[in-house]
Amino acid sequence: MNEVFEISSFLGSEVLTGGDSFELVRPQDGKLVARIMEAGPEGVEAAVLVAAAAFRSHRKSTVQQRIEWLKKAAAALTTEAEAIAQTICEDVGKPIRSCRFEVRRGAELLEACAAALPFLNGEVLPLDATGPGAGHYGFTRHIPYGIVAGITPFNAPVNLLLQKVGPAIAAGNAIIVKPAPAGTRTAIELARIFQRAGWPAGLFTVLTGDRLTASALVAHPEVRAVSFTGGTSGGEALARAAGAKKFVAELGSNAANIVLPDADLDDASKRIAAAAFEASGQQCISAQRILVERSVLESFLPKFVACAQALKIGEAADASTDVGPMVSRAAADRAIAMCEDAIARGAAYVLAPCQNGASVTPGILRDVPFEARLWGEEVFGPIALVTAFDRVEEALRLANDSPFGLQGSVFTRNLQAAFQFAEDFDVGALWINEASRFRLDLYPFGGVKTSGYGREGVRYAIEEFSQVKFIGIRP
Repeated sequence: MNEVFEISSFLGSEVLTGGDSFELVRPQDGKLVARIMEAGPEGVEAAVLVAAAAFRSHRKSTVQQRIEWLKKAAAALTTEAEAIAQTICEDVGKPIRSCRFEVRRGAELLEACAAALPFLNGEVLPLDATGPGAGHYGFTRHIPYGIVAGITPFNAPVNLLLQKVGPAIAAGNAIIVKPAPAGTRTAIELARIFQRAGWPAGLFTVLTGDRLTASALVAHPEVRAVSFTGGTSGGEALARAAGAKKFVAELGSNAANIVLPDADLDDASKRIAAAAFEASGQQCISAQRILVERSVLESFLPKFVACAQALKIGEAADASTDVGPMVSRAAADRAIAMCEDAIARGAAYVLAPCQNGASVTPGILRDVPFEARLWGEEVFGPIALVTAFDRVEEALRLANDSPFGLQGSVFTRNLQAAFQFAEDFDVGALWINEASRFRLDLYPFGGVKTSGYGREGVRYAIEEFSQVKFIGIRP
């Protein structure tokens, strides 16, 4: 029987205790793992004092020093990879194979930040382009904000956290992270590992809690910039709480994947099935709306169903599992409720999902009406809908019929059609012949419309976490 313990904030040289708490429950069996302490406004104040002191002490750290910190952190994470992966598996319910991949990716991200940092260049400005500027010289450089905040979700507790921590440290900031409850143990362990690897105490701290702590953190006047990954409603609330400061947000999605008649249907069905159902569909860019040209719909559907059924449903700790439990029973209930809403409005199952506690098997629906929740909302579960279209223009209209616009995909061999989607598909990132869940950490990643603002991706995130300062000289 597991011992239930308390999880408190990690501030480098001290740990906060006391206050309210809430339960961390293991998705696989509903067992209570720990109680997470709510840091609240008092905890935020303590964290800001620690981060401010660390920033003051290290604000003039050289690029070489920051590169060394990042490389040491990458090496330390690699050494502790299996332990971190096991924690993610237990707390999130993510299949262990995916957890191990995520930890490797996190170490590679830190290495990439170290490699990109020397190229965070300023520029020399031609001030003599105007008469009064003659004889003057000007240049720009990047400077840190100071203290930045990262609010991170549960579904990728290493990668999405390091998407903020790595660039923030690279840019010269101190960062305070408030992870989602299920990602809390992972975040604290990362902070401890990095500090043991040589990071100065207080440069990367972790606050525990939920909405109360997140709101207090982003609203604190000494927090100069915020990076948030999560739902649109949560992002909007935090942006209001933050007020007039830099706010980068990767928000909700309802990713459309489009299959044109000339596509390789075997390839498209396999890639889209993985994008829709692996990780239990709990990725912001998981494939949710599958738009298929009508002439190939009946050929595509059985292939898509077969690929979904080929995924192994099982225990998260099993290395062969593709689809494990969702993060909670409530999340699973919500996904099933959205399916039931669509069925009640006239949709039909092509592959009916089954629920067992927090676990939901892949579900595929067709003829989902536009007024159904499944069409307009983000399901964040292993559920996909398939809709037919007749022309490219109709596919674009259906794909853009969403308040979201994060990342989408198109499968086609037609270069002209590919460029038409590149021009008119309202997303922040588009893949041709890859499914919507495919992501690399080197390209600019972020949304349009209510899917957010600002960009992640190594170099782009470092730029988001820094300010441009101009220096003019009259010799």
